[in-house]
Amino acid sequence: MTIDMSIPGSSGLLNAVGKRNMKFFSNRYVLALTGAAGIGGFLFGYDTGVISGALLYIRDEFPAVRDNYFLQETIVSMALVGAMLGAAGGGWINDAYGRKKSTLLADLMFALGSLVMCAAGGPYILILGRLLVGLGVGIASVTAPVYIAEAAPSEIRGGLVSTNVLMITGGQFFSYLINLGFTEVPGTWRWMLGVAAVPAIVQFVLMLFLPESPRWLYWKDEKAQAIAVLEKIYDSDRLEEEAFQQFTGINTVMYYSPTIVQMAGFTSNKLALLLSLIVAAMNAAGTIVGIYLIDRCGRRRLALTSLCGVVISLVILAMAFILQSSSSLCTAAANGTCQGALGWFAVAGLALYIAFFSPGMGPVPWAVNSEIYPEAYRGMCGGMSATVNWISNLIVAQTFLSIVGLVGTGLTFLIIAGIGVLAFIFVALYVPETKGLTFEQVEQLWKERAWGSRGNCQSLLGSTA
Repeated sequence: MTIDMSIPGSSGLLNAVGKRNMKFFSNRYVLALTGAAGIGGFLFGYDTGVISGALLYIRDEFPAVRDNYFLQETIVSMALVGAMLGAAGGGWINDAYGRKKSTLLADLMFALGSLVMCAAGGPYILILGRLLVGLGVGIASVTAPVYIAEAAPSEIRGGLVSTNVLMITGGQFFSYLINLGFTEVPGTWRWMLGVAAVPAIVQFVLMLFLPESPRWLYWKDEKAQAIAVLEKIYDSDRLEEEAFQQFTGINTVMYYSPTIVQMAGFTSNKLALLLSLIVAAMNAAGTIVGIYLIDRCGRRRLALTSLCGVVISLVILAMAFILQSSSSLCTAAANGTCQGALGWFAVAGLALYIAFFSPGMGPVPWAVNSEIYPEAYRGMCGGMSATVNWISNLIVAQTFLSIVGLVGTGLTFLIIAGIGVLAFIFVALYVPETKGLTFEQVEQLWKERAWGSRGNCQSLLGSTA
């Protein structure tokens, strides 16, 4: 059997798109690839979420941490420094050595970092472990969505890539569950941080038996291997037709949600973790909604709707804290009742934020970033994008508590709401709709934006050469 690997003309693309009808659950092999790759997303979510609860007990064990906001922020954000470095290098590793080897390397970093944190005798060894885990997070954040996207049929690509986001939010939910489960166990935070080594080892073993990305294989001139993988994804007719999030506040919510809950007046560690667990559950549930909608409503509409809700909920959250800090609104006799009501109002704002963020701004950026870059530079560009993401993450995690101490919790959330407005404007003006498009159609879309009609001419010349 011979397969034409050249970029088809526009009529060929339209015919191919017209016949695309693969359903989300119709190919178990694709789902298996997605699930195995998604363990990296699970680890990503777990390791970024678990510190929120572990930090409460790390502060209790180490007086130097308890009395130092900067050290607390560093423990949280050192994983983000590692993620930034991992994403920057991970793009090059992906393009040079493939998606599979990149995943294996990420797993090694996850497992080593988890064990170092578990055994840490002081805050600085703990910070080293967070750095190692962060390297794994950074590499996984580049690799998993690209690996899934390159194996996914275009009509369900958004949903499959969003499954990786579900694994991230599921990992965050599981981290809160683990945090709550270990509250009465000796060595509380050590168990919380060390247990992440287990799924890292599981994914490492699974990846040894999974193939490399078919697109990467074809790009490296391993056509026979690429076709062998694609034959497990498409039927023979379909095979012949193929051609080869962060300043908006989610990091603040996921890294510091128990702390935010305590700021709202719920001082118990266990209650703070329980309320945060509910928020994390909503995040995972909302991602499932996003998986359903992303290939039906499109990326742009989902992102814009999500951002509208995010801004509204951040304003509600900000007002709850502003009113709570204004003693003039509560009489002395009713102060406790008033403060308690406003505390619940803040928690409601937090839940509303997650309800809007998780179906849209949760999965959409990962889906778009996995499909908008040219074939030869997909890993590198994805790494650059993820690096910017982690730089944003780092800034938020390293400064949130300090900004709260400087200007107050309410104004801090108003600042984040303003950034959400800027994000809405950016998406409305610059982000294209990629729903249902093949990688080749997306590339053609960018050519037309850059060169106008000349993009069509150059594409035609390239296909007839």
